Amino acid sequence: GIIVVHEWWGNNAYNQKRARMLAELGYTAFAADMYGNGLVFDNPGDAEKNAGVLYADMGLLKERITAAYDVLVNSGFADPERVAAIGYCFGGTVVLNAANLGVPLDAVVSFHGGLAGFKADPVIKNTHVLVCNGAADTFVSQEDKDNFKNQMNAVGAAYEFKEYEGALHAFTNPESTEAGKKFNMPIAYHAAADAASWNDMKEFFSKYFPVD
Repeated sequence: GIIVVHEWWGNNAYNQKRARMLAELGYTAFAADMYGNGLVFDNPGDAEKNAGVLYADMGLLKERITAAYDVLVNSGFADPERVAAIGYCFGGTVVLNAANLGVPLDAVVSFHGGLAGFKADPVIKNTHVLVCNGAADTFVSQEDKDNFKNQMNAVGAAYEFKEYEGALHAFTNPESTEAGKKFNMPIAYHAAADAASWNDMKEFFSKYFPVD
């Protein structure tokens, strides 16, 4: 089974579409709601405020992702011994931190997730990690990338780091370009990077989290 964690906008139709795409690959996928009560935001102010609550409280973040984990493993539709997670933007940061906090995930994939201030815990060695990052993403600095790799190398973590030329933040979401223009944010859809990163995820899962 695979937990799918949303962008900072909330568990919207886009996140649920990704869960269905994983189901089409043969996985049991669960689109998790990290905010609760189905909260979905249509502006960056509210989204940032609610995402910030979880960024600032790793205990709460772990509690909520663990709740999603429990729902999936107790659903009867997934092997409780084999659970992975993917996430987008905010969700990418969430799944990386989940693995780093010891949530028992076999594999995680972060699509354009934030990496700022990442400090690897040795427990992350228990999870295979794939980071799919836009090379032109201004939300992820070179310092962030270097620190992430150094941290992961220092604890001997198993990870892959993929970059996609010309891709800005939120490059997988077709609605990003319009949202970027509306809110004057450097985000945009990048079809080639979207397709390449999904293929990289499939290849990664074929090695470390294959469908039974």
